[in-house]
Amino acid sequence: MDIATIIGLVAGVFFFAMSIILDKGLTGLLAFWNAPSVMITFGGAFSSVLIIHPLDKFINAIKSVSKAFKNTIMDEAGVIRNIIELSNVARKEGLLALEEAADNIDDDFLKKGIMLVVDGTDPELVRNILETELIFIGGRHKEVATFWEKVAEMGPAWGMIGTLIGLINMLGSLDDPSAIGPAMAVALLTTMYGSLLANLVATPFSEKLKIKSGQEMLLKEVMIEGLLSIQAGENPRVIEEKLKAFLAPVLRASLNPNEKEGE
Repeated sequence: MDIATIIGLVAGVFFFAMSIILDKGLTGLLAFWNAPSVMITFGGAFSSVLIIHPLDKFINAIKSVSKAFKNTIMDEAGVIRNIIELSNVARKEGLLALEEAADNIDDDFLKKGIMLVVDGTDPELVRNILETELIFIGGRHKEVATFWEKVAEMGPAWGMIGTLIGLINMLGSLDDPSAIGPAMAVALLTTMYGSLLANLVATPFSEKLKIKSGQEMLLKEVMIEGLLSIQAGENPRVIEEKLKAFLAPVLRASLNPNEKEGE
């Protein structure tokens, strides 16, 4: 689990609730719950987003919530070590030996690239195929992030619509001064719900998914450069130094030094 996402959500709810409790006590929380306001804000926001997205993409984007809570380990240094091992195999036994080595690799993208190299595909074509797949992976990631950006836009808008409805109802009861205060409070709740939806859920989810997408895309760029270097017959040490450029300085030290290759 991505602990940061969980801590962030829990902390946000905690500080929100405590700010009310410290002022009004536990019973004060009840004043901030209003089912009709929740329905119009959350229901309206997601209904608008459903109009924008086809149903299959809408459902897929809803499922993406789990990705914000899932801590996918992006081990760039580990991928580079695997590529160096593959380059040593290719240097000693030839490119065809990579086919057997590919059986022990779980990443489908890297395995696909290895098989293209083994099949003797032109290097430029290998790059084009892998980068095309990378473009479409990035496109799918962008669609999901855009979904949550739209939720962040629609939440406050529907909160304002709910506020307008509440104000209209309030104006309809001006003959009863005692009802004006509670009606105004309910009207403002929808604005608050819209802000919470946008700033505690939708925008953070969108940004978290963008960060995870960027990490994954970087990892696949490393794979592409590594595979093309292997295909070009470059020295494993040269490949390692080339791929280190993708790593932050703090991660470069985690790479184990290569053992001397056989002549």
